[in-house]
Amino acid sequence: MSIDFAPFILSFKLAGITTLILFIVSLPLAWWLSQTHSKSKPFVEAITALPIVLPPSVLGFYILWALSHNSPIGQFFDELFGIKLVFNFTGLVVASCFYSLPFMVQPLQGGFESVNKTMLEASYISGKSKFETLFRVALPNIKPALLSVYIFNKRYVKKVGL
Repeated sequence: MSIDFAPFILSFKLAGITTLILFIVSLPLAWWLSQTHSKSKPFVEAITALPIVLPPSVLGFYILWALSHNSPIGQFFDELFGIKLVFNFTGLVVASCFYSLPFMVQPLQGGFESVNKTMLEASYISGKSKFETLFRVALPNIKPALLSVYIFNKRYVKKVGL
């Protein structure tokens, strides 16, 4: 009796790539949302939380339509890169990132908002850039938020079949 490991490999590959992409996208987005007082902040937060609000079947339909060759997004990727996003791994990664975005952004944003503002101001006063402040002051102080992101991604791996 042989065991087919293809679903396991696909799930690990999807979870790893999704987590990496989400961390790269969510970290600056959550930092910006936690630090800005822009009038566009509620709109960006609403768009970010959309996958939580929509029922899964509706969300799946919208993603399927948005990535199809009949939509502007699907046509753009097909014409420019020759990539069809529907029913292949690339589309799966895009859909997975969109679905999981609020579960990465919201804990990070909450963690950044809980950081003591005087520590951030002290970092800026000492000549540190926003980038240095993010990585040397803010990130080390949001370990509980990073842990919750890690726990979600661990559960997500189990959800997709592992």
